[in-house]
Amino acid sequence: MNEKLIQIGKNAKQAAYKLSLLDTITKNQILNQFAEKLVANTDQILAANQKDIDNASDMPAKFTDRLKLTDQRIKDMAAGLQQVAALQDPIGNIDKGWQNDAGLLIEKKRVPLGVIAMIFEARPNVTVDATALTFKSGNAVILRGGKEALNSNLALAAVLRAVLKDNGLDENAIQILHDTSHETANDLMHLNKYVDVLIPRGGAGLIQAVVKNATVPVIETGAGNCHIYVDQFAEEQMAINIIVNAKVQRPSVCNAAEKLLIHRDVAKKMLPAIAKALQDHGVQLRGDDRSREIVPSIKPASDEDWSTEYNDLIMAIKVVDNEQAAIDHINNYSTGHSEVIISNNYQNGQEFLNKIDSACVYVNASTRFTDGFEFGFGAEIGISTQKLHARGPMGLNELTTTKYVIRGNGQTRK
Repeated sequence: MNEKLIQIGKNAKQAAYKLSLLDTITKNQILNQFAEKLVANTDQILAANQKDIDNASDMPAKFTDRLKLTDQRIKDMAAGLQQVAALQDPIGNIDKGWQNDAGLLIEKKRVPLGVIAMIFEARPNVTVDATALTFKSGNAVILRGGKEALNSNLALAAVLRAVLKDNGLDENAIQILHDTSHETANDLMHLNKYVDVLIPRGGAGLIQAVVKNATVPVIETGAGNCHIYVDQFAEEQMAINIIVNAKVQRPSVCNAAEKLLIHRDVAKKMLPAIAKALQDHGVQLRGDDRSREIVPSIKPASDEDWSTEYNDLIMAIKVVDNEQAAIDHINNYSTGHSEVIISNNYQNGQEFLNKIDSACVYVNASTRFTDGFEFGFGAEIGISTQKLHARGPMGLNELTTTKYVIRGNGQTRK
């Protein structure tokens, strides 16, 4: 085990204890200072980010889109910090309280998880989002970003750590690993003595590697093979607007739509217009035989396409006979992230909501809304596609656990 990493773990454990004792007013003041200092240091952050962009010049556009920072993206990070500051602090909340037969007063109380580690890819915004949520929820954080974003992550972390130091707080509440090697990542996955929860955030390969190899408890965040189903009661222009937004607005992210299913009764009428709208935005379409009969420019889809998260301007299309066929297909191929039905039939919408087994299920809205900021969480530390502890966008409450506080007056058990 890496001795330096062990020391980082020890430092995080000590910082987490101190953080757990901070009052809400102090935490909110620090979060607002984080926001101010990020904006004030925009030039140095962008200069660091440009180094990463230059080093990634041969990478695909979907990669550099996630990597790139701009004035506006830094302002958005700051806005997220301010929104988290404005949210209710979950720490100390009493979920439930009662008196048992022995007269003991028992309360179930919200407390921090402790030390949260994150392994993530080239998304510098994760450094700030993770800090916002872990700090407000009283947790220390250890961040291991991808090597491609190292300069950006270090610059962001330096600003945040400086705020802690200026306020006499433990800088080690926020630690970022300079060593981005696979060996260090593997050691972090086994740092059970110091790390309470590990959250991977990135592509399917990264997430599965962590899930399979970690001995630290893992919250699995999701690859997003997200689906949209257009039923026979859908309004055409609404369908076009939602599908284009879900696929095109930011195709590199996990809440972008990857698959389109359309009911056979409206496929001949609607699919040509939907396909043209997507193709006008540069989307490559792949489809089954029935969709290609209607729109010959659609390329043949392979079996692999139905389970692939493209993170690109690619979409696969399938014509289905009925809603149950759509539901069966989605539940079979989905990664459990976000699915949509476009329909003006209330019963069909309800059936879809009830039968789809994913973290977020929509009627008549874009998958792009699966986001902590859009849900009012200020930010998110990830979108959980598992079912234990947390599911969907993970905000403050998902970064807490509970302990029982019991008060007596001399009771002994008989």
